[in-house]
Amino acid sequence: MLFDGFQLTVMALISVVLLALAVFAFVDSALRREDAYRAAGKQTKPFWLIVLGLTALVNVLQIPFFLLQIIGLIATIVYIVDVRPALKQVMGNGPSRGRGWGRRRGGSSSDGPYGPFNGR
Repeated sequence: MLFDGFQLTVMALISVVLLALAVFAFVDSALRREDAYRAAGKQTKPFWLIVLGLTALVNVLQIPFFLLQIIGLIATIVYIVDVRPALKQVMGNGPSRGRGWGRRRGGSSSDGPYGPFNGR
């Protein structure tokens, strides 16, 4: 009896994690530009939106067909591990691109994120 409750808790936690991964991948793919997918040599943006959207839907509805969840998990992992890094490489360094974070080219080593540091 105690084991059944533990098993249900673990399965519920796994379901929440799978849903969170699917939603993260779906939102990330929606925020990327269409031409970045072609430039990276990956499937199109609508393809990934459909696949990841269906994965999130299957996880929300908790459809008892376990094979759909496994296929969706594989698609989510492929997106996060393969497609997302390729898109980030094509687009630059991701969301922080153009915000002045990191070291600027041509600047002095005493430059800070808001301009030169004069020591005063």
